[in-house]
Amino acid sequence: MKIENINIEKTLTDVERLLKEDKNISMSLAAMINVLLIVVKLMANRMGLNSSNSSKPPSTDTKKITPTRKKSNNKTGGQLGRKGTTLEQIKEPDEVEQISIDRRTLPKGKYKDGGIERRQVFDIQICRQVTEFQAEVLISEVSGQRYVAQFPDGVKKSVQYGKQLKAHVVYMSQYQLLPYNRVKEFFTDQMGIPISEGSVYNFNMEAYKKLANFELISKENLIDAPLLHVDETGININGDRHWLHCATNASWTHFFAHKKRGNEATDPEGILPSFKGVLCHDHWKPYYCYSDCLHALCNAHHLRELTRASEQDEQVWASDMQSFLESCNRAVHEAGGKLNRESSVKYWADYHAILKVAEIECPPPDEADRKGKRGRLKRSKSRNLLERFIKYEEDVLRFMDNEIVPFTNNQGERDIRMTKVHQKISGCFRSMKGAEIFCRVRGYISTCRKQGVSSSQALELLFNDELPDFAK
Repeated sequence: MKIENINIEKTLTDVERLLKEDKNISMSLAAMINVLLIVVKLMANRMGLNSSNSSKPPSTDTKKITPTRKKSNNKTGGQLGRKGTTLEQIKEPDEVEQISIDRRTLPKGKYKDGGIERRQVFDIQICRQVTEFQAEVLISEVSGQRYVAQFPDGVKKSVQYGKQLKAHVVYMSQYQLLPYNRVKEFFTDQMGIPISEGSVYNFNMEAYKKLANFELISKENLIDAPLLHVDETGININGDRHWLHCATNASWTHFFAHKKRGNEATDPEGILPSFKGVLCHDHWKPYYCYSDCLHALCNAHHLRELTRASEQDEQVWASDMQSFLESCNRAVHEAGGKLNRESSVKYWADYHAILKVAEIECPPPDEADRKGKRGRLKRSKSRNLLERFIKYEEDVLRFMDNEIVPFTNNQGERDIRMTKVHQKISGCFRSMKGAEIFCRVRGYISTCRKQGVSSSQALELLFNDELPDFAK
């Protein structure tokens, strides 16, 4: 028998029961066995977990995982209606080079003009552009007063960096997530422009300050939105554990960093306490402290947890619930985002039928085992999952009857994913201010991209002291 197929939890429960029933065993031996049981439980909880049945990332998988996505009938390649990005000729090229035929290579005879055949090569030129402003100076012959023509706004020093350069530095640092020293090397090696890591930080700080008003606009729009996705992930700030929080939807993105993970972080930010729409999340308990809004749970998390319950705890109900959720999601998609009343009643009945069987297969702990213990008796992971499906059934199936509610919290997870990429590239944030800069600038860029404004265009507008039209 493979070790994965052993019901470890049942075996440990049996060992604990036999240990209690055996009155002849010494206290020291019983204590040693209890310590071993704790170690085995910790190992058992980790054994067999991967990206398909837990929140572990795919990079931690030690063996190939069978894909959970069903194979479609679509042919490989681009699908019908997809807009391609094929390179096409333009009408007005930057440079035209005429090529004439060497008539000496042609056979003897008369030839007439047949026009031209056009071919275009798309390339780039990486170079610096230095603009010198020469202001006229006049000196009064009477008073000796010196008068200098007014320089353009922003030109304040004898030598300084331009707005486009600053925008490009912030783009590479905050969007492409290049470390400061690599940004410095790019400008030095490729463009011959000396730039220090301190300058990169200063440009990021300048963008951060310019976005103070935009952040308020973003938070107001998220508070007034009918649907909001929230998520959080751990970040490293100079060696200390912090949390990066995300509040987002299809149009707006807001990030913020905090020492804490729960309501101590989300309350002062002001978005969730004032939100009254539908809050989509992964059942992190502090989110349920916000009672002025409805809640919708991420069923992608549920599918992974159900897979674990089915594979490791051999829970048949978990497999049935997994099939039910997948079937319900397909039905909602085919119905255009919301089931009609008849279909909804049928799926609700199926849901309750699965829970009824699950209560028999995975019952709560026996109160007879309390033996003077106070509080809630310990549940298995499968039992805790089942109780969530029972207690929060409306939040689990809210996607079925509300067309704005998605099946998963993928929007929030997609927006926060680049934080992990940043950590893989740069390792950590050096300071809390660096994390705050990342959150504000990254939130602005993410929002602009959702609104159809490119990252480069968004940053160029910013350094010209403008905001995109959607934020005005």
